[in-house]
Amino acid sequence: MTIPVGAYVTAQDTWSTRWRRAEIPAAAGYGNARSVAAVQSVLADGGRTPSARLLSEATCRAALDEQSHGTDLVLGIPVRFGTGYALASDDAPVDTPSPHTCYWGGRGGSLIVNDLDARMTVSYVMNQMTHLGLTDPRGRKLLRAAYEALRG
Repeated sequence: MTIPVGAYVTAQDTWSTRWRRAEIPAAAGYGNARSVAAVQSVLADGGRTPSARLLSEATCRAALDEQSHGTDLVLGIPVRFGTGYALASDDAPVDTPSPHTCYWGGRGGSLIVNDLDARMTVSYVMNQMTHLGLTDPRGRKLLRAAYEALRG
C-alpha cells in the first residue's frame, strides 16, 4: 500500500480496505465510544476490570510520569506527555480539573480521557471526522458536561 505523502491525511484516505489492512500502529484502532471506554477504563479504575486485575495501581500511576513537555513537532501544539498519553497541564488542549488525568485523541476528533482521581473515563468517538484532532470542540464539550455532572 502507498500511504499518501505529505503532512495531511484526509478522511477519505482512511476509507479504503488497503488502509484498514495496513499495519500502522498509531492509526489502526477501530472502535466505538463504548468499546474504547471499556478498554481505557482499566487505567482509571486502578488496573481492574469487573472480573480481573490487569495492571497494578503503580503501573496505572506511572502513566502520569512526565516524559516531555513542549510543542509537539507533529501536532504543532503544546503537549505534556506521560507514558503513552498526554497529561493535564495549564497549556493542554484538553482541560480537566484533576492533575492526575491523562488523555489522547484520534484521527478525526475522537477523545479519551482517564481521570485517576475521579476514577472516571470519558470517551468520545464521532461519526463525522474533522481535521481538528485534539482541538476538536465536540469531545471537549462532552468532557466538560461529565465534570459538571460529577460536581452535581
